[in-house]
Amino acid sequence: MSPPTVAPSFYADFQGLDRLRASAARQDPQALREAARQFEGLFTAMMLKSMREASLGSGLGDSEETKTYQDMYDQQLALQMAHGKGLGLADMLMQQLTRANAAHGTAAATPAAAAATPAASAAGADKISSAQQASFVRTLEPLAQSAGQSLGVAPDTLIAQAALETGWGRNMPTDSNGRSSSNLFGVKAGDSWRGAAVQANTTEYDQGTPSTTRAAFRSYGDASQSVGDYVSLLQTSPRYAGALGAGSDVHAFANGLQRGGYATDPDYVNKLVATVATLRQLRAAGLKS
Repeated sequence: MSPPTVAPSFYADFQGLDRLRASAARQDPQALREAARQFEGLFTAMMLKSMREASLGSGLGDSEETKTYQDMYDQQLALQMAHGKGLGLADMLMQQLTRANAAHGTAAATPAAAAATPAASAAGADKISSAQQASFVRTLEPLAQSAGQSLGVAPDTLIAQAALETGWGRNMPTDSNGRSSSNLFGVKAGDSWRGAAVQANTTEYDQGTPSTTRAAFRSYGDASQSVGDYVSLLQTSPRYAGALGAGSDVHAFANGLQRGGYATDPDYVNKLVATVATLRQLRAAGLKS
């Protein structure tokens, strides 16, 4: 079992920084975000230092000792600022890190109250080629076009969500005989579900901390049934009303889902945005609609 991620609460907490660095090296999403915040804190501290050095001169009572304490105060202030709303630099870094992971097929799993990705997709065991990604997109395109019209959402956003939930189609839940459930959106089989279901491991997040659990997922005869059921789920559940009619605004769609409890992964929005960016790169490279 890996040790918990510990965020340094003081700029000179070197033990906390070492633990954070070790967790970030394991691609722990929580540690990556904390590392991004630490980087923003350092950047902010450098900015404050430059501003003070550019001042008109020393004040009465200034000394090397007071300057030292002032530097310590600035460092701590910068760290606290980064753990608030900050300057936005940490969010930009997380988007870049997430986009890089998604581009290599290593996006983390996305569990949810109504839907959750099987834990197998969290591992991103094998890198997926752009040709495999393109094949996945072409297969879903006709279904996504129809679903997008029904939901008022851009088809590419829906394709990207299916790619995120299934690792570009490689990690859908399977039954005991290894048959695919064709569950493209990681929809769980709750008490109201009357169709077939399969059991699979999934990664759930509790206050940002991931854990693996076993859950039942809906099973479909084919991709068309999966997409149709997903459309019905979003249209009939008031919780996801905020995601409908989002058009090509990926942030609005993903935020609408997350507010409704679809995903507990704190980085779900960033991951979906990054996956859409990967899809757009595929199109720019020659993938035809």
